[in-house]
Amino acid sequence: MDTMVCPMGGGATRLYSALTQVLSGDSPLPLPPPHLDPNQPADTNLDPDFCQEQRGSPVCPPDPVELLRQCKEALRDRPPRFHRKFININDGDSAPSSPIRVMQWNVLAQALGEGLDSFVQCPLEALSWSRRKYLILEEILTHRPHILCLQEVDHYYDTFQPVLAGLGYNGSFCPKPWSPCLDVEGNNGPDGCALFFDQSRFELLDNMNLRLSAMRIPTNQVAVVVMLRCRSTARCVCVAVTHLKARSGWEWLRSAQGCDLLRHLQNLVQKHAGGPTGDPSSDIPLLICGDFNAIPTEEVYRRFITSPLSLDSAYKKLSQDGLTEPEYTTWKIRPTGECCTTLDYIWYSQDTLRVDAVLDMPTEEQIGPNRLPSFSYPSDHLSLVCDFSLKEKE
Repeated sequence: MDTMVCPMGGGATRLYSALTQVLSGDSPLPLPPPHLDPNQPADTNLDPDFCQEQRGSPVCPPDPVELLRQCKEALRDRPPRFHRKFININDGDSAPSSPIRVMQWNVLAQALGEGLDSFVQCPLEALSWSRRKYLILEEILTHRPHILCLQEVDHYYDTFQPVLAGLGYNGSFCPKPWSPCLDVEGNNGPDGCALFFDQSRFELLDNMNLRLSAMRIPTNQVAVVVMLRCRSTARCVCVAVTHLKARSGWEWLRSAQGCDLLRHLQNLVQKHAGGPTGDPSSDIPLLICGDFNAIPTEEVYRRFITSPLSLDSAYKKLSQDGLTEPEYTTWKIRPTGECCTTLDYIWYSQDTLRVDAVLDMPTEEQIGPNRLPSFSYPSDHLSLVCDFSLKEKE
């Protein structure tokens, strides 16, 4: 499907140029070309002079610490960012030697934030892309995940892909077939799911973009799935990111979409494990991140928790009993009222992965009376960040 990309919210050129010109480090990495996808028109938001100037010469990845400093400088007039800390999970095992940090985040599509989502308590200035892009990048750079799973990405080609490629990430993007962003005047193209991984840590073995089905009928929701191999241990890990159908009344559809995703994952794991068809047991760990648009009492949540793939939800580890999800992963005020609930999850294979640390949630006082998004935080959903380690094979 050909997708027109229309410039929106200016300033991406300056961001890209500023970020890609901060160079340090020893290992060269070629600059991603401005025209990355044969189905994607050349991106007018990238700086053509800078790209031309650098083409053909190796460019070292920018220093993430310096980029973070630049973001903080660009945001110096904003209220303090949320102070969140990692909670170490002590399961009686020794400290992990090389944890895998995973970040899950619905970043809020720019077209929806400024258009259809109607955050009545959020000033329009706080929703501008010229501000939000620095807040989003600051959040990512602060936590430096090895695996980054995002939803509602509508600035993939002009911002996320080039900037993160410069930091050494490999990315995949799957737009929704009928994105609501396209109904917004001056949009930047369709929103979708994006998955990035640190190429110094993992190599890509397989990837696929899925259009999720319900009872064999294709729907408007998508997923990105990759099979990665850890460069240091040679162990494989299968990672998926998805964004299920929103709003009440569609619980049955979310359940069907979840089942479809689980089926695809089981098939991919079996393909790479070389196991017999129908045998869910595998030593290839699964990580499934997403905005499920489903509270923990919904059918799709039960489908995941009872799956033969032996999945569990990492953020339950924050609770005292280890069995309860956080009170909220999203908190917003729309014309229809206030919504404070848990919709976002990081699922993992509990037989092959151990949760070592979980980033805690900001308090109600930190979030503030006008809720999310805000001058302090760029999305109506909070990021989830976990450190995992591979369990030793028995």
